[in-house]
Amino acid sequence: MSSSTAWKDADDTGDTSTSTSTSTDTPADIDADINTGIDADGYDSYDDLPERLIGYPAVFHALGIGSSAVRTVLDHGCGPGKVAARVVEASDARVVAADVSPGMLAVARERHPHPRIDHRLIEDGRLAFLDEGSVDAAMSCFVFVTVGEIEGLHDIAAEVHRVLRPGGRYAVLDANPRSTGIRFSTFRTGDPGRVYTKGERRRTRLERPGGAAPLDLVDHHWPCQTYLDVLGKAGFTDLDVHEPVLPRHSSLLGSRPAEADHPPFLVVSGVKG
Repeated sequence: MSSSTAWKDADDTGDTSTSTSTSTDTPADIDADINTGIDADGYDSYDDLPERLIGYPAVFHALGIGSSAVRTVLDHGCGPGKVAARVVEASDARVVAADVSPGMLAVARERHPHPRIDHRLIEDGRLAFLDEGSVDAAMSCFVFVTVGEIEGLHDIAAEVHRVLRPGGRYAVLDANPRSTGIRFSTFRTGDPGRVYTKGERRRTRLERPGGAAPLDLVDHHWPCQTYLDVLGKAGFTDLDVHEPVLPRHSSLLGSRPAEADHPPFLVVSGVKG
């Protein structure tokens, strides 16, 4: 699906709706009873099997990872470094793995080092270590949902647009806003039966293997139209929306996982003209 038309009505409704939940939680209440700080060790131990089977392959396909045209990749918001490591496993590309969190970068350097990965700290929102037009492709995986203000999304997209070469594609991967509340194999984003407004906080639970306690955090709900608007304003064209699902023949997530019937992820991408 490569146009925003099919999303327009649903997203307009999502942007103006109010919660149908009877909960009286305020943002302060949610922040008080859930650890909103992302623990780098805990996040690295999250069982990201659905992402590995569905989300990351969709991003790699959109960006042309593995092709000779993609030699340098920016992983903006690399977290503990899992995705950057998978890029170098799947290709000969060099990866600039950047994050605002020194703790995340410390885990990435320790657990996912590679001679073709350069881990860098983002300071004041700037990719000062990259020249204009210096990368062939860029991605942000589960980054936009961590940003609570629309201005922050615009800043990210504008800076990525600056460092991409003309013709380079930027792909944004997040939990699908239209699948909020659905219990997938290893995660659930948002509460069942609740409708979230644009930018609203929502509870997210990530399961960890081996009987470890799940990781509870708070992220933000952004409808698909927001992603299209943000990338479009930054100057990206040829915008594409993809909602991948688990192939029917796959049994790696069980006999009838939710991922086979509902798209767990949203991939929105665009090209720098």
